[in-house]
Amino acid sequence: MPGIAIVTDSDASLPADLKARYHIRTVPIHIIFGTDSFLDGIQITDKQLFERIDREKKLPTTSAPSTGQFSEAFQAAFDEGCESIVCLCVSSEVSATYSAAVGAKELLGGDISVIDTRSLSMGEGYMVLAAAEAAERGESKEEVIAAALDIGSRTKYFGALSTLKYLVMSGRVGHVAAGMARFLNIQPILMIRNGKLDMLEKIRTRKKALSRLIELAKQQAGAPGAGNAQPFERMALVHVNADDEVREFEKTLRAEIQCPEEIMLCELGPGLSVHSGSGLIAVALVTKS
Repeated sequence: MPGIAIVTDSDASLPADLKARYHIRTVPIHIIFGTDSFLDGIQITDKQLFERIDREKKLPTTSAPSTGQFSEAFQAAFDEGCESIVCLCVSSEVSATYSAAVGAKELLGGDISVIDTRSLSMGEGYMVLAAAEAAERGESKEEVIAAALDIGSRTKYFGALSTLKYLVMSGRVGHVAAGMARFLNIQPILMIRNGKLDMLEKIRTRKKALSRLIELAKQQAGAPGAGNAQPFERMALVHVNADDEVREFEKTLRAEIQCPEEIMLCELGPGLSVHSGSGLIAVALVTKS
């Protein structure tokens, strides 16, 4: 383990192999069905989440990790010999996770920095990954934090919902409005803005919504005529129970735009997918400048 340990929460949507590769400690969000509570990514997956939602016709609630959970993660990192900790949390606009981590820092003491990423999913995940890579290179804590903030400033995230069904269940969309949206086959386009997922556009039909994601990616690539330089440093596709569709979308994306050789495929994760619904496909882009 490097001298600086990296800690995050499960809303970062990072694949398990990357977290293991960089020794990233992840504190899970809680998914609560009545008296049953599950740890995001450990005791429940997106598939299991929506199987239960569709069976019970009711959404669960979510709960931020406790101060105690973060304290345990921080102490375990110190026990393994790290000298300092950088903890990057999902946006404080959507969760109390950041507050819980700050509370653990104050309770435990030691060299701990807690960062509100003001982002989520792979917007947060790329910041965590950049911090872990910098820590592995032996950079200082200040440089590790700077690397995370830099990549965060260059990351754009756009997603297409496949249904308003789950927003209706949550009470966020009225039944009349949702009925009209279903009749018109409305597919909302979301983006990370001001620390949360915000509505960008409403598109008719799934095909047009996915085409719009590609158009938005093209816009982030910069002006035409910029030469053959690869415009993106990194790219990820995030989905909820859409394995086959997201792979087809990747083929179309590669045919339409110059992409990095590797495109990371990630599951959104129950802590966030409970709000987006099944079928979401999103693209996370890190521009080179």
